[in-house]
Parts: sequence; structure tokens; C-alpha cells
Amino acid sequence: MRTKAMVSAVLAALCAGEARAQSADAAITLGSVLVREGANRPLAAHRVLTSVDVMGGDQVHEKNVSNSWELLGQMPGMQLTETRQGAESGKATFRAFNGEGYLNGIKILIDGIPSNVNSGNQRFIDMVFPLDIDYIEVVRGTNDPRYGLHNIGGNINLGTRQGGTYTDARLTYGSYNTREAQVAIGRDANGVAQNYFLASQASDGYRDHDRSKKYSLSGKWFYSGDDDLFNLGLIARVYHHEADEPGFMTAAELAADRRGSALKNANDVDDRDMRHLSTHLDLQLGDAVHVSNKLYYNRYEDDRQVTFTAYVPGNAPRQRRQWDEKQTGLLSTMTWAATPALTVEGGFNAEHQDNTYRRLRYSHAIPTDFSTPARIQNDDRYSLDNLGAYAQAVYQPTSALKIVPAYRVDRFSGSTHLPGGITAPLQRYGTIGQPKLSVVYAITPVLNIYANWGRTFQVLTGSTAPAYLTAGQATFRPSINTGKELGIKFTPAVGTDARIAVWRQDATDEVANMPATGTSVGLGQTRREGVDLQFTSRLGDHWTLWGSHAIQQAKVVRAFTTDGTALAGNEVIATPRYISNIGVDYRGNERWTFGLQGRMQGDYYIEERNTQGRFGAFAVLDASASYRLSERVSVDVQVKNLTGRDYAYAWYDNFFWGGDDQPMFSPAPGRSAYVSLNLKL
Repeated sequence: MRTKAMVSAVLAALCAGEARAQSADAAITLGSVLVREGANRPLAAHRVLTSVDVMGGDQVHEKNVSNSWELLGQMPGMQLTETRQGAESGKATFRAFNGEGYLNGIKILIDGIPSNVNSGNQRFIDMVFPLDIDYIEVVRGTNDPRYGLHNIGGNINLGTRQGGTYTDARLTYGSYNTREAQVAIGRDANGVAQNYFLASQASDGYRDHDRSKKYSLSGKWFYSGDDDLFNLGLIARVYHHEADEPGFMTAAELAADRRGSALKNANDVDDRDMRHLSTHLDLQLGDAVHVSNKLYYNRYEDDRQVTFTAYVPGNAPRQRRQWDEKQTGLLSTMTWAATPALTVEGGFNAEHQDNTYRRLRYSHAIPTDFSTPARIQNDDRYSLDNLGAYAQAVYQPTSALKIVPAYRVDRFSGSTHLPGGITAPLQRYGTIGQPKLSVVYAITPVLNIYANWGRTFQVLTGSTAPAYLTAGQATFRPSINTGKELGIKFTPAVGTDARIAVWRQDATDEVANMPATGTSVGLGQTRREGVDLQFTSRLGDHWTLWGSHAIQQAKVVRAFTTDGTALAGNEVIATPRYISNIGVDYRGNERWTFGLQGRMQGDYYIEERNTQGRFGAFAVLDASASYRLSERVSVDVQVKNLTGRDYAYAWYDNFFWGGDDQPMFSPAPGRSAYVSLNLKL
């Protein structure tokens, strides 16, 4: 059976000895990725795009993480925003787009299915556990035409295991009374592939009032016809998470007891359910044409009780937020291998969202009783419809040169229904055009130079103004991001790949928008730019090294505060100037493996005026050791934050304190250890 993992077939081009025509890409792979690619299948990202990174499942299967977005910390230039408030645990971003929730600039996909919630947040990632991951693919920049909504700075696709015959299990126990079990089963015979996955995780948490328990269950069924002319499949996934929220801390509370939780947060909890269902149909129409279709349904339900700060007269900062979001969509692509030098692809997508959002406010009490609200602030039902289409071509006039022009268009519509019988339409964005161009030239079989240029867009999200045109609401144009990049990928030695890229992304009319608090801040014109450096190296049979260093900044070019203060030259909040990553694995023999991984991030401003200092820097080191008892059984030990560094996520609370604004913190766990038993049955 041809697995969907053909997207990451880049491994074939990285294993040396390739002709120029095959090496004219700029992708880098970490770990092993299954190579199964049909010549006329939908264009794999590494064949079309430039700054692409792929991490194989072997790099994540034996990683212990509280949340799957943490796995992305191994990949180059990845900023992890570690809020760690129960189910609202954090997210991964890159290219100077932060994870604060104001501007969600990274598209998330699971098995090629759009998997952001309405605001753009990445909550669906939690449904996927490490043992079920086949690969993770990251596409950076503005030159990918396949996706529109939320695809501002790039996209992340988590491909799960499909096909194969195996029974794998992983049992873990570790710090903070963490217990986890994962079971993955695959059966593949006579054209029928079945894959099942079950996971359960529970933990008391690093802090007081920090308990969490979650469950995930999935099934995948695929059938391939004779001669692989068609492939029909069904994927179903369910997830449930119950978690306490320990609350954000003031600087004084952090200094006094970083593992504590204030009494005001004693009733703060989150109850979250997510479901996914999709059908997949691939058809080979003759020797040169392939059609791929995906029909999907996502459901996100969340009931969050949260207290941000202490009592402020008249502010009622205690809230119960309830989301119920339903997404129904279709993605369809047709790929035509017109000539050996030209491949053309066209695609269409449609998505309908039917969402509700309720926000209830509560009077001051310790601990808060969330049974009787003082007032209902939101009781909204809203829809969002997106139609998009794209065309791109891969033209290779010589064995060394590849040219990829593309164009995408998107349109949006929808309406909201608010308390009091108020109905309002979505902002009128019209047709949003996005031209793109990528070029790769293989100077030698081991040295490629590449460049790309492209446009992406941001539209407003949420259930009320400014996303919808209520009475007196100003109109907003879509924010247009224009990105450009120049880079080289080279192989300085056998087994080593490196890439250096310089990039810039300019945005018009950018808006920082947080639907949960009902706030929006116009950032106006912004500029994000940086340099990415990265390498992977296999040194003989024993050593594997990888590393990256991303230098970046995001600045306001033209914008003003509500009181007229100019913000030009200020840095966009929560954007560190650098993100570094380094790792080494040593395989002593067939039984023993040792590894070290270090992550480092610079500090950043936490408010728009850049006057309240910089926060958020850290440097942490993780270590691991694995011993194989037999062909089917192994044991591994992992120590996270090996040196016991104290660090914390920080944000600036100017929403709830009634004028007494101040930084708020969520401390990261200290040194922690985990032992796991791995079984291949």
C-alpha cells in the first residue's frame, strides 16, 4: 500500500549519490523517513518548495512529552510558547510569529487535514501522541500555495502511521507521578491496511493544582485497488482531556513559591473534547493524471473555568469560557505530469465552520464558585466559510534548474448572531490573490542555491467585532504578507547536509486579535526578518549531530497606540531575537544509545511600548539513554532540564488589573526524569 508518508520522500535525495535533477531541492531531514512516492501523486513539498524540514518518526517515538507540540522543539528555529495552564498548554511557532494567541500565523495539518481552531490556535495537535507519528514536516515562508487560512508564515503537517504490520507499546512512569501508556497496532495485507492507536496519560503536574488526565483513540482503514489505481481510506480520532489550571503568578508569587498555586485558582479547570473524521480517495487517471480528495469533519468542545488575577472592583476577571466549533471541509487536487520537464497541479478547498462561544463573568469569591454568573458577556453563534483554489507548476528546463510559479485565491463569508437579536456579516475581504514563485538551481550535485517570493494573508477571527461588521464597526482589509528568501543548501561531506537562508516578511494592516478577551490591537505595518542556519550530520556508524541557530526580529514599521503614541521601531511582543538548537546521539552498539539535546531562546518584550523590560530567555539540556534487552523489548531513561534551570513563560496583563498592569508568569518544570518500557509484539 502506498502510504501518505510520500510527502516526506526527501530522504531519497539526501542519502548521497544523486544526479542533479534529483538533488535540486532545499529540504533537510532529521531521522529516517519511509520513501514511497508515485511519480504522478500530489507534489511532495520537497519537490516544490524550498525551506522544508522533515523529522522522521524514529526521532519522536521514544520522546516523553506532556504535550505533542513539545516534540517540535527538536526542529530548527522553533519557538515554544509554554503557557502550561492545563489544557491550554502552549504551541510551536517560527519565522518570528509568536505563540501568544494574538496572531496565529502557522497552519497546522494532521495527515494533510486542516487542524487549527477558528482563532488559529493549535489545539488539535494534542490528539496525536508520539508513538503514532510517522513524520513531521515543516514548510517555512510564504511560497506554499496549497493552503490559505492561517498559512501566514508557513505550515506544520503531522503525518501519522498508515500501513505496515506491527504491534508497538510504550509504558512510562516519571516525575510528578506521570503515567502514560501508548499502544499502536498496524495490519497490512491483501490491499487492506488497518491502523489503531490508543493512549492514556495522567500526571499530578509540576505545580500545585496541576493535575491532568487525557485519552486518545484513533483508527485508520485504507484499501488499495488492483495495480494501485485507487486508494480509499477512513480516519477516525477522538480525544478527551481534563485538567486543573494552577494559574499565572505575579513576580512576587513566583519568587516566593514557583510550584505553588494561589487560592483564587482553586476551582480553575478545563474539560476538553475533540473529534475528527475524514475520508480519503486517491485515483490514478491514466499514466499522467492523479486526483486526490479529502473530506473531513473536526469538532472542538471546551469548557474552561479560569481566574487571571486578584479582585479588581468592577472588573470580574473570573470567567467560564465555552467553545463548540464544528468544521466541515473538502480538499481536492489534480496533478498532471504533462512532460518529463513539466508537472502541473491544481487544487480546491472549501471549509464551513459552525461555531458557538459563551463567556460568563463571575463575582469575586475565594475560591470562585462557577455555578452562578454575575453576567453573560458572550453568547454568540457564528459561521465562517472559506473557498480557495490554487495552481502551480514545476518546470525543469535543465537537470540543474527548477522553476515553480504558483497562484492562489481565497474568499470568505459568514455571519454572527449575538445576544439581543443582533446579526452581523463577516468583514468583506473580497478575493484575496496570492502570487508565488520559487527557484532552485543545482550549481553542483552537492550545492543548491534557491530563492522564493510569495504573498500570504491574515483575516480576523472571533465571534464578534472586529471580525464581524456590527453597528459602527470599521472595515478591515486583509493583512497582506509579502515574503522573500534567499538560501543555499549544501553537502560539505558525505552524510552531512547544511542550509543557510536569509529571509524577510513585510505585512500591511496587521492586527493582533484575541477573541477570548474580546480585544484587538492594530499593529499596522510590520517587518519580520532573519537568518536561519542549520545542519544534520551522520558521522560513521555511531554518531549523529544536528544543530540550528535562527536570528530573527519582528518590528513595527508604522502603527500608533490608542492615545496616539507612535510605535514605529518597537519590537512585536514575545519575539525572541534568537532560537538555538543542538543535539547529539551516540549509538555504542546494537543495544546502547545515548543522546543529548539543548535548546536556547533569547528574551523578548512583553508589551507594545517596549518599556517594561525583557523576559522569557532560557537554556535547557535534556539527556536520554536506551538499552535494548532483546529484539522486542527495550528500556529508556530520559532526564529533562538536566541542569535544573529555573525559567518561566511571561506575558503582560493589561486586561484584568484595572490599571495596575504587571507581568505575569507560568514557571516551567524543573529537573524531571522518566523511565519507559518499549515493546514490539
